Amino acid sequence: MKTSTTFSILFWINASRAKNDEAEIFARITVNQKRTNISLKQKINIDSWDKAKSRAKGNSQQARILNQYLDQEHSKLFQCFKELRSDDKLVTPQAIKSKFLGLDITYHSLQQLIDYHNEKTVFKLHKDTMRHYKTTQKYLSEFVLKELKSSDVFLKDLNYAFMINFENFLRSYQPTDHRRKIGNNTTMKHIQRLRKMVTMAYHMEWIERDPFTKFKSTFDKSEREFLSADELKSIEDLTTSIDRLNLVKDLFVFSCYTGIAYVDVMKLTKDNVLMGIDGGQWIITKRTKTNTPVKVPILEKAQQLIDKYKNNIRAEVSGTLFPTLSNQKLNSYLKEIADVCGIKKNLTFHMARHTFATTITLTNGVPIETVSKLLGHNKIATTQIYAKVIERKVSDDMNALKLILNQNTVENELKNRQSNN
Repeated sequence: MKTSTTFSILFWINASRAKNDEAEIFARITVNQKRTNISLKQKINIDSWDKAKSRAKGNSQQARILNQYLDQEHSKLFQCFKELRSDDKLVTPQAIKSKFLGLDITYHSLQQLIDYHNEKTVFKLHKDTMRHYKTTQKYLSEFVLKELKSSDVFLKDLNYAFMINFENFLRSYQPTDHRRKIGNNTTMKHIQRLRKMVTMAYHMEWIERDPFTKFKSTFDKSEREFLSADELKSIEDLTTSIDRLNLVKDLFVFSCYTGIAYVDVMKLTKDNVLMGIDGGQWIITKRTKTNTPVKVPILEKAQQLIDKYKNNIRAEVSGTLFPTLSNQKLNSYLKEIADVCGIKKNLTFHMARHTFATTITLTNGVPIETVSKLLGHNKIATTQIYAKVIERKVSDDMNALKLILNQNTVENELKNRQSNN
């Protein structure tokens, strides 16, 4: 609020409350005839104070040091006045005093950030994602209590050392139950979640700097396991009189030909099967995990399974395309199917999604941009993980290239011979 303002700074001593002839030095701030006093936590002998100059008398070393200190405090007070003016804030003696003493700054704590984050994101993040955040926050609380001997820490005190120490805490953490020690990628995930919360604080100007500037996350690269075409065919060709295994086989194969995750397959209804842009049948839904729209043209194998369960009583009761089954039971039954089919891999329902990305689409020449869209990935970098593991496709493509190059070489040699003759 830039209006006409009178401002002055005066140093004075409170001689009336002097003890042993030593009086405390104060700074008096006056703005538009209103004033307040600030104790400078310094004392001086009454006889050594020059009231007219508001400074210590003489040229002794002690007097020079005190006067230099008073000059510095004068500059700080004047700077506070200038900053309030330039920020269009109300300039009052109390406002200048608060700024000078740092009382205008609110220091937020890590626990405040955690509470704020959970309150603001509880309806934005999936419940499983929130559960992961709660786990990270639990480890943070244990770390602060154990390493800092405190129940909380100011965000302004977070630095590179805090991140490194928290990383070491996670790596050396000894679970009290039967769980395994925290691995590298899980450690990085916990730090990644902390980083997202701290970035939120930085954007809200709760902290002046990002303590993660120098910290680098190091994830171990892991290949996504998927079924080969032969392994998938062995499951498709499986014949059994056990109804539960037939259902699990069908659900798994359906996911292999659509790329739709377990939680989303279980939620599919007839309303999700619609006519697509090409006039064919498409599955149009949203990923539960990210709320990302997914539109998948229905391949013949998937359509056959939809038709198979069209009048299934269990599916009609639940109002879904397929009878519902818990993920735990489904994965348990998949182990039986793997044994029967002679598959040595750790068969899980999520492997169907990986199989769709690799064996069904990428291996058959579907562009990675299209696969990314079909899977509902927000970043193509996520899809590129699958592209890195298709060594068979790379081998086939290179062998095809060798044949073409060899054929060209032979044809050129024949032409040269004919021209020479």
